[in-house]
Amino acid sequence: MTKQKKWLLSCIVIAVFLALVYFLEGIIPSYSNWSMLFTVLEKGSIYALVAVSMNLVNGFTGLFSLGQAGFMLIGAYAYAVFTIPVAQRAAVYQYFDGGLIQFTIPVFFAILLAGIVAAIFAFLIGLPVLRLKSDYLAIATLGFAEIIRAIFQWNALGPITNGSNLLRKFATYQSALFPIIACGICIAIICLLINSSYGRAFKAIREDEIAAEAMGINLFKHKQLSFVISSFFAGIGGALLAMFQTTIQASAFKAAMTYEFLLIVVIGGMGSITGSIIASFLFIACREWWLRFLDSELYIGDFQVPLLRAGFRNVVFSVVIMIIVLFYRKGIMGTREFSWNGLLRWFKNLPGNIRSIPGRLKRKNKKEAQINE
Repeated sequence: MTKQKKWLLSCIVIAVFLALVYFLEGIIPSYSNWSMLFTVLEKGSIYALVAVSMNLVNGFTGLFSLGQAGFMLIGAYAYAVFTIPVAQRAAVYQYFDGGLIQFTIPVFFAILLAGIVAAIFAFLIGLPVLRLKSDYLAIATLGFAEIIRAIFQWNALGPITNGSNLLRKFATYQSALFPIIACGICIAIICLLINSSYGRAFKAIREDEIAAEAMGINLFKHKQLSFVISSFFAGIGGALLAMFQTTIQASAFKAAMTYEFLLIVVIGGMGSITGSIIASFLFIACREWWLRFLDSELYIGDFQVPLLRAGFRNVVFSVVIMIIVLFYRKGIMGTREFSWNGLLRWFKNLPGNIRSIPGRLKRKNKKEAQINE
């Protein structure tokens, strides 16, 4: 398939998908069980953007950063603070005399501002911490995220951040198409970056820093560039998440949120944008929709189905994740990316692949038994 045909087919698929979302949004009522589909699409898109931005640092550059939640928090607050209508600020900042900032900016510029502020923080934080490696870098970035969360809840900054109180009444979107399109554009920009000379430099650093430096690549400069760009898109993801939730509070941006994105990146495949996108939607669909029935008690006559109760969904969800990690040790996609030619080959070879599953499992078990011996 030629490059022109691939682009045309991709554009057609995207247009059909967006048209389908627009059509379904008009016919599915908000009280229907199928309304959860839009939650998956909206939140899945936002998580996909943040996961891809994290993969840029962890998967493509080979750094181990755990500060994503902190940069999302900065982006979310930067967006919310500058889009709360002036008339509503007295109600929102009721404990801080209406707040310090008494003006608003358009939504588009507020989203860009969210990314820029997160990138500035990343630049400043990166100056000392990017000289660290491996676990030390992870601990430093994780500590930064926790410090930022504590500072944003500090009452001394209350006139700006509203302290530990909720920020609300800021501008939100009305259609599920908005986060899907916004995140799609951001992910496309990251794809262009990865396929550029800078992206090749990132991959060279990941493979061998000494060899990359010998080739003339400035290690610190490219690490910082990757870190700042990743944080910029994480900040935009935080702004979109704020719009999705309609309220934000710093206490929600805990380390566990970063671990969720790290889990998505690992499940999808370190160094695979396609894998991060697929894993994000699967993660949100399982947690928010498909497994929700497991938290509700079920009776058949007078007999209560065992185990089905509040919290059981998380147990099953954890088991599903363990199964995926066991059978896909390099992630769903590994380091591969989606391609139309690959998809056609997969469908063409599907019957043979199904027939070969028993043989492959037998060889795998035999090899593991030899290793254990």
